Amino acid sequence: MMQAENTDTEMVVIGGSAGSLQVILEMIKNLKENLQFPIVLVLHRKAHSTNILQTLLQQFISAEVVEIDDKSEIENGKLYIVPADYHLLFENKKTMSLDSSEKMNYSRPSIDVTFRSAAEVFGENLVGILLSGANADGVEGLYYIKKNKGRVWIQDPETAEVNFMPKQAVEEIDYDRIIKPEDLANYINQL
Repeated sequence: MMQAENTDTEMVVIGGSAGSLQVILEMIKNLKENLQFPIVLVLHRKAHSTNILQTLLQQFISAEVVEIDDKSEIENGKLYIVPADYHLLFENKKTMSLDSSEKMNYSRPSIDVTFRSAAEVFGENLVGILLSGANADGVEGLYYIKKNKGRVWIQDPETAEVNFMPKQAVEEIDYDRIIKPEDLANYINQL
């Protein structure tokens, strides 16, 4: 029996770099409460950055904001942040692990690493979103999400503070949606 296309969203993974924080702040202010899936943020951060991001985001959202630990369990309705200087991998649909192997695209966490791992675990029930940034990290990861029948959303490069990352993705990836920052929360709320 054929399954309806993209029936259930089990995970939303958002990758961003330079210029993406403002988009994320705008998004979380407008997310509805009690989302039925988790959201994972993979943001390029300095290796020894403080934990202020979690505190900052928590001010704008009622859902719990969690900085991921190794072997963190995945719970619906939470907003997860990948810690600085670690790659995030999904072991299965319930558990995440951290990895400190070499940087990819000069980045750890690497958006590509997390997108690829999420694509392998969540397949068609994954939405991968790539925001503003200055390198090509995330483009290859989006390819894997699409290859595994997940949905790919890319920030409209015209609206990106630093448009290199979304521009590369738009040129190279078969995407499902180009999004403007002000529409992102609304699209996520509809999943």
